[in-house]
Amino acid sequence: MTYFFDVYDYLEFLRILKKTADALSCAVHAYVLMTNHIHFLLTPSDDKGISLLFQSLGREYVRYINQRYGRCGSLWQGRHKGNVINSSEYFLLCMQYIEMNPVRANMVDHPAKYRWSSFAANALGETNNIIRCHAEYLGLGNTMTSRRNVYRQLFEIPIDRNETQLIQQSLHSGTPVGNEKFQRYIERVTGNKVGSYKRGRPTVQTVT
Repeated sequence: MTYFFDVYDYLEFLRILKKTADALSCAVHAYVLMTNHIHFLLTPSDDKGISLLFQSLGREYVRYINQRYGRCGSLWQGRHKGNVINSSEYFLLCMQYIEMNPVRANMVDHPAKYRWSSFAANALGETNNIIRCHAEYLGLGNTMTSRRNVYRQLFEIPIDRNETQLIQQSLHSGTPVGNEKFQRYIERVTGNKVGSYKRGRPTVQTVT
């Protein structure tokens, strides 16, 4: 399934995302818009924020696509998937994972060459009114320049294959992104079993 057909579709989606995230007080820290899937790293203001964000995005963007291309029906395949992240361990890694999607897909050889992600904002300082800095990102330095410098350096070292598998497995299974201790903590807080932690084979507060 293709979600974006030309540059105007990407721009319209980002416009809707900005409006909706602001209305629901959802902080967007990183994103990438691929042709057939989307990843976000978000901090919602309450436990309903992410679901409401995607409901609103779905309604408005699908209406736009249907009107523009004379089609009808749904666009998304299934419900969005959301995963809790252990911020101290995996937040920056998940940012890197998201913004490296176009590179892993062999669309570009560097994330800076892909227009439809947050890399230019987080790493290069390009103006982007959608992005809100998380505490883990702010902790990279005392100034925005120093933070961007450090953040760019993260991309000079490829993500360890085990860490990539951890994130990918978690995305598919719905388990939290973190170690076993963090997963057991989430189970105690929520009262729900979140599945087994398998080092090298598992999850993001990203969404597809």
